[in-house]
Amino acid sequence: MTPYGFYYRPSASPDTALAPDLIKSINGEYSAIICYEQLAKLAPTEDAKTRILEIRQDEVKHLQFFSQVYTHLTSQTHKPVQTETCAKEYRSGLVASFKDEQETVDFYLGFSDRAQDPYLKEQLRRIAMDEQNHAVWFLYLMSHH
Repeated sequence: MTPYGFYYRPSASPDTALAPDLIKSINGEYSAIICYEQLAKLAPTEDAKTRILEIRQDEVKHLQFFSQVYTHLTSQTHKPVQTETCAKEYRSGLVASFKDEQETVDFYLGFSDRAQDPYLKEQLRRIAMDEQNHAVWFLYLMSHH
């Protein structure tokens, strides 16, 4: 099975009520993808650039997962919208990214608590752990700039 269970198959459930959280997740991951690409271009070293692009790739996987779950639960698709403004400077981009990742951890853990399907709950927790890992890397990059 691929990361984050791209074969998501819950039974029909009350999780349909989570559609607004899924839209927020889709838009947030999409915004992160755009901003991290721009942040990588501002990185002062190849190592920093590589790390940021690896984080960005995780966000692509998250976006795919949330989009698939949304489509499964609602029988609709959601076209992602950029909801965040990307920083124009490296340092401020790291700070904004760190804060965003930390807030996203809390959001995904709460989202997991509201989910009914055990598989969805677990995947949300795994994604929250990814986001926490990203926050640590952004903190590392801030302290080594």
